[in-house]
Amino acid sequence: MSTATRRLGDAPDPTLLDDAERMSVDELRALQLQRLQWTLRHAYENVPFYKASFDAAGVHPDDCRELADIARFPTTTKADLRDNYPFGMFAVPQEQVRRVHASSGTTGRPTVVGYTERDIDTWATVMARSIRAAGGRPGHKVHNAYGYGLFTGGLGAHYGIEKLGATAIPVSGGMTPRQVQLIQDFRPELIMVTPSYMLTVVDEFEKQGIDPRTSSLQVGIFGAEPWTEQMRLEIEDRMDMHAVDIYGLSEVMGPGVSQECVETKDGLHVWEDHFLPEVIDPVEGTPLPDGERGELLFTSLTKEALPIIRYRTRDLTTLRPGTARPGMRRMDKITGRSDDMIILRGVNVFPTQIEEIVLRTAGLAPHFQLVLTTQGRMDALGVRVEARPSTPADRRDAAAAELVKAVKDTVGVSVTCEVVDPDTLERSVGKLQRLIDRRQR
Repeated sequence: MSTATRRLGDAPDPTLLDDAERMSVDELRALQLQRLQWTLRHAYENVPFYKASFDAAGVHPDDCRELADIARFPTTTKADLRDNYPFGMFAVPQEQVRRVHASSGTTGRPTVVGYTERDIDTWATVMARSIRAAGGRPGHKVHNAYGYGLFTGGLGAHYGIEKLGATAIPVSGGMTPRQVQLIQDFRPELIMVTPSYMLTVVDEFEKQGIDPRTSSLQVGIFGAEPWTEQMRLEIEDRMDMHAVDIYGLSEVMGPGVSQECVETKDGLHVWEDHFLPEVIDPVEGTPLPDGERGELLFTSLTKEALPIIRYRTRDLTTLRPGTARPGMRRMDKITGRSDDMIILRGVNVFPTQIEEIVLRTAGLAPHFQLVLTTQGRMDALGVRVEARPSTPADRRDAAAAELVKAVKDTVGVSVTCEVVDPDTLERSVGKLQRLIDRRQR
């Protein structure tokens, strides 16, 4: 159970919900079909890649007569966007593009996405809806520590904050002591940042001799990387605030594709009036029914500059019926990706599984890295994790042994563990790189 005691209301105020959030399932599905048919036609007629892709699969936009027909259309991958770098996936003339964002491109060419004026307004609208679902209200101050620039996080959040009628504090990432100073001086009610960097900010509060639980922050909206329930509890306990999840990715829109509601914290409601979700078997590519775990796909329903059809996110999740927003389905919190899975001696291992064990082991801080190496002909996995400042030196070996045993018992693999001094591991100001691969190729 959450230890956060600050309450913003236990039930959503129906007067604050917009028209789409009040739709029945039947109304929403009718709107989705209308918008899906437009999107397929828009992509086919204006993006050469999609015309060739649809033709090769033997499908045409006119073949979509019901929502289930989307499964007949081919998927889109990150490689497709890179192959059409930089603007080959755009569906409007360049003069209609008002903004361009791009991924970091650390593993190849960056993926480039564009937005028309209407796209930017749509993005701001779903972001404002997300912040409101998290507990934000007009007049609140929002400390925005997502990175600004080509990364969609900073500006995506910024426009949503302003659309809601809240006050944006555009801090961006880095300069952690200054982050704490501004939180203390400006007294924001909300913070938006990656969860791993939030823990770094919490550490800085304590280094400065400030009890983090006395800050003005009531809600943290965390995303851009997988994080676990254990990390939620860690943040809520140390900050005495609500920690809620936000999801998005630049290829689909940016942050604001789905949002966890503060009154339920039971998964992220997908804003289905703009994004159509599917779950497929990540190996076979076949559709899975709601309730089964698989790889998440998204089709945009209203994007003009860059419509995206059945985009393979590589994120693993389950779709479920709505709760706080009954007409819109929920997706489970993302705790793994099909492309960050480690196969160690035949066992599938996700970094978030190790994170859960780290967070519940006494004496260990939530800052760790996984290091893959080669020992003989076998892969080996080591965990480097920081001790908490209060952990005595003679407790470290016991904590390491507890972690090794817990990983063996719950995950089924043998690992080594090195407990290092506090502040030893490099801190992240954005998405955290949990895995370091030093295997011999």
